[in-house]
Amino acid sequence: MNFNKLIIWTFLSFILATSCKQPKLLKNPNILLICVDDLRPELKSFGATYISSPNIDKFTEKSVSFYNHFVNAPSCGPSRYTMLTGKYGPATNNALFLRANKITKGAKIDPSMPEWFKTHGYTTVSVGKVSHHPGGRGGKDWNDTTIVEIPNAWDKHLMPVAEWEHPRGAMHGLAHGEIRVNSNKMDVFQTVEGADTIYPDGAITNEALKQLKSLTNTNEKPFFLAVGLIKPHLPFGAPKVYFDKYKNIDLPLIKHPQKPEGQTTWHNSSEFMKYNLWGKNPNKDSLFADEVRRHYAACVSYADAQIGKILTELKRTGADKNTIIVLWGDHGWHLGEHAIWGKHSLFEESLNSPMVIQYPKMNNKGAKSNAIVETLDIFPTLCDLSGIETPTFTQGTSLRTILENPKTEGHVAVAYKNNATTIRTKTHRLVLHNNGFVELYDHTTPEKETKNVANKYPKLVEDLKKQLNVKLKQ
Repeated sequence: MNFNKLIIWTFLSFILATSCKQPKLLKNPNILLICVDDLRPELKSFGATYISSPNIDKFTEKSVSFYNHFVNAPSCGPSRYTMLTGKYGPATNNALFLRANKITKGAKIDPSMPEWFKTHGYTTVSVGKVSHHPGGRGGKDWNDTTIVEIPNAWDKHLMPVAEWEHPRGAMHGLAHGEIRVNSNKMDVFQTVEGADTIYPDGAITNEALKQLKSLTNTNEKPFFLAVGLIKPHLPFGAPKVYFDKYKNIDLPLIKHPQKPEGQTTWHNSSEFMKYNLWGKNPNKDSLFADEVRRHYAACVSYADAQIGKILTELKRTGADKNTIIVLWGDHGWHLGEHAIWGKHSLFEESLNSPMVIQYPKMNNKGAKSNAIVETLDIFPTLCDLSGIETPTFTQGTSLRTILENPKTEGHVAVAYKNNATTIRTKTHRLVLHNNGFVELYDHTTPEKETKNVANKYPKLVEDLKKQLNVKLKQ
């Protein structure tokens, strides 16, 4: 072949190759959902300046933080139901299992959020406590593979138990495999010298890192990875290095620590009080109250460290450039406010939790939104940001407009438990009890949720009742 023919052949080969080559299609963004159990907005980046939460704080610098995010139920099960289904649900910790039972009996049920993304081409994996039971299964020890909380949802739903034997043991586990048998014989808080793996979240995090590596190395499809950390759920146990951060600091005063007068959703903190308290009561012993608060803070710092490892691994893989990240607390937690130690009320402390969202090419990095939003909004928001169809059955609202302009107004937020419902606006909270009793609190006043002003504003009460009905029936 002479030189001219070689040039022509090379040119034709180049044209043929480039004309046949298909352009590489950009896949939908990955999704990383990090769920943290019992996390109130007790983070430095959310205003709790004494808290050491460097990894979350760094994450918020490139995200939008929602300061007025409210969950739809002040308990693990029903709150996670709304997050995973995009719909209001029954106010019971068995909400997801009740839904699963209907599916097994052949009822037509709208798909859950992970199932929806799975049908749209995503590989779905959960690690840890994402639904109510860590690992998403039922049975005596929460490891029965025939009893699934969210059928058809996950390609893998994993719960590493290490020395805690089973998911039930890990859920309330303390250091080195200690399992809760009798609550009153298990210490309400603990600190032990050792690595992060001496408590269950260490094993959950290691499994999450393993899954991230696998999903980014071998998976051709976008992934939806949900990771659920257990701490700071009771009992408050964390490695000593995290507790040492709080040994000599001054804690802020507990706001409105008195038991409220009149009818409210106050309760006697039975979930907390059933542990071994060494004969002490934090409502009567301020030094003990501060010890409890320090151990809660240690658990927050421990959870923060696990989140840091997960985000670091995501960045190491390079997948962070095409991943939507949501950090979500499943509800708040009282640390003595209203003389409550726990969740399960319809006061602000039970319902307000941190939510932080980051997505590829976002413009408002580090922004703080004061818009009222709710957990119900996560499902449609993830659909909107990922470019897949938003199902018509979801009852929340996409937060994309707020993410693009954090000064955008939000909407009312609804929450419920078995004996009452509540609606939160920018200025007020109304609580409507099943027996007709009404609480109304004015958040524009210093009293906030310590003074019931329902009798003072009957027209506002009626208006909020109507809004509550409309919201629940939408």
